[in-house]
Amino acid sequence: METYQIGKVAYGSVTGIEKYGIFIKFEDDYTGLIHISELSEHFVKNVGDYAKIGDIIPCIVLQIDEKLKRLKCSIKNTTYAMEKESYMDHGFAPLKKQLPIWMKEKLNEMQ
Repeated sequence: METYQIGKVAYGSVTGIEKYGIFIKFEDDYTGLIHISELSEHFVKNVGDYAKIGDIIPCIVLQIDEKLKRLKCSIKNTTYAMEKESYMDHGFAPLKKQLPIWMKEKLNEMQ
């Protein structure tokens, strides 16, 4: 029986953070990488915004190398990533959301 399965969630401990991704340690001596492209659908300015060393995070297994005991993982579109992104600035998205509110407030002031 395989310990990990592609498409399933695995929990691991963050052991390192680099500009290109997050390193994870799993049970049974498996290690993994969440590449920067697998953190978000949005542009990622700072990998460290998604995890800190020692955090236990859920990630989706994308590839498994049983021989080397390595996993390629993703947190893209997970609840965990969405919670982390909820306070982040993604270009013009916050402005797009806030602009109609400001316009309505100004129109109410002018009346």
